[in-house]
Amino acid sequence: MFGRLGAPEIILILVVIILLFGAKKLPDMARSLGKSARILKSEAKAMKEEGSSNSSAQAPTTGEQPPAQRTIQAAPGDVTSSRPVTEPTDTTKR
Repeated sequence: MFGRLGAPEIILILVVIILLFGAKKLPDMARSLGKSARILKSEAKAMKEEGSSNSSAQAPTTGEQPPAQRTIQAAPGDVTSSRPVTEPTDTTKR
């Protein structure tokens, strides 16, 4: 039923999208989507690196210091959208 989309179907979908959102808003929406994708990618990479560093270097939990505050940037060099982030602490001790 929905297995194959040909050129006429894709053109029709694009025309409907342009009619719904307007040609002026589409570049802003695409830019916003790109920034969101970059943030998601960088956060996933940071979580993966943090997970590998935590599993490889298990230190005793006594005298543990809170993690340093990180800054997330929406785009490289975009200082206006940077904001400090406090990491949530893990309250589930095993």
